[in-house]
Amino acid sequence: MRAEPLNAKFRCAQSLGEKAFQLRGGIWTLLFAAILFSAHPSRQSILWGLPFVALGQALRFWAVGCIGRYRGERVGAQTLTTWGPYAFTRNPLYAGNGLIGLGWGSMAGFLPTVIFVITFVLLYTVLIIPHEESFLSEKFGAEYSRYRERTSRFFPMKWPKGRIAGPFDRRVLWVSERYSLLTTVVGSLLIIAKGLAEAW
Repeated sequence: MRAEPLNAKFRCAQSLGEKAFQLRGGIWTLLFAAILFSAHPSRQSILWGLPFVALGQALRFWAVGCIGRYRGERVGAQTLTTWGPYAFTRNPLYAGNGLIGLGWGSMAGFLPTVIFVITFVLLYTVLIIPHEESFLSEKFGAEYSRYRERTSRFFPMKWPKGRIAGPFDRRVLWVSERYSLLTTVVGSLLIIAKGLAEAW
């Protein structure tokens, strides 16, 4: 009797995760708008936040070059990538997003940082990542289970035992990552511009 309600809750969570995955670009845009609206950047906060933004985008470049094209409305994977940044964390793209958002928040002030952290945790750790992990577990089975056991979700806890070197395709960066790079650059410039405007 209890299995049916639990299954219904699981299906509901999966549905929410799938929808969040499909809308992740739009949600990211709305999140940035909230950060920008509440931003009160200073010269010091901008200098403090920019390295996080740069590090996050660099991490995304490394991850994208290892997995190839990844954009789409549905979760998909031809192979299980375990090298490069994926040897350190199972979600380097999202870790990169986290660093970029944390950098934006740091540039913008305390309240924007709080807004970002709460939204990021809810969006990725509660909705999107469990949805993706369910897909990967079903497709790759024991291989993914072993990978999951030895690799942290976000932040590396130890030096990886598996290989770090692996295939990297620079050509895919322009195809898959140019819009993210543009968003990162424009977003950072808008926060800086707001700081300059308030200083005047």
